[in-house]
Amino acid sequence: MHISGRVLDNSKLNGVESAKVISTGGMVAYTDSMGKYHIPVNMNDSIYFIYNGKPTQKFPVAKISNPQQFDISLMVEVPGKYRVLKEVVLYSKNYKQDSIENREAYADIFNYEKPGLSTSVSPTGGVGADLDELINVFRFKRKRRLKAFQMRLEEEEQEKYVTYRFNKKNVHRITGLQSPQLDSFLVWYRPSYTFAAQCDELSFNQYILNAFYQFKKLGYHFPIKKEEPILPGS
Repeated sequence: MHISGRVLDNSKLNGVESAKVISTGGMVAYTDSMGKYHIPVNMNDSIYFIYNGKPTQKFPVAKISNPQQFDISLMVEVPGKYRVLKEVVLYSKNYKQDSIENREAYADIFNYEKPGLSTSVSPTGGVGADLDELINVFRFKRKRRLKAFQMRLEEEEQEKYVTYRFNKKNVHRITGLQSPQLDSFLVWYRPSYTFAAQCDELSFNQYILNAFYQFKKLGYHFPIKKEEPILPGS
């Protein structure tokens, strides 16, 4: 049979490298860079550990309840290169999160509707025209401005969605293109929002591949800017 486990320092987090593991049956092993060890033993053996010339007590194999994970902690501090870091949580925004935050920030604009006549109920139960809505009906400049802003926000959101799907990383993965050809490809074959929104992943990737085949036929030829002739005396 075998005994396996880790030798840890006093923090019980960092492994102790090159600790000696000895069985009374004559077998010897050493811990690796993570403090892990694996040693063959007999049931009537005991094992003990030596680090910096200092031995631990002996542990009878028969009394080890979990031979596959027999970990011990030594009263030493190890400044080794391998350490267990505290939990780190990374938050990466995606298109959906950005879109939700944007709509929350501009909720009044996204939810803007052309004002119309509405009624209001007074505390006494009387019904009358809503004065605020009545005023807004005749604020033509304000209406045009809000509507234009709403349309601009929606267009920006659509463009971000196209960029989210038709991005450099994904196009490079499918086509293998590198800049500057990749940059030109992204401009020439950028799809419309309607197409991007209606395509599933497989169809969209096939579109990129088909566009790439067409792009290859062009031989990566790019338009050359013509120099203006220099006229005498200019």
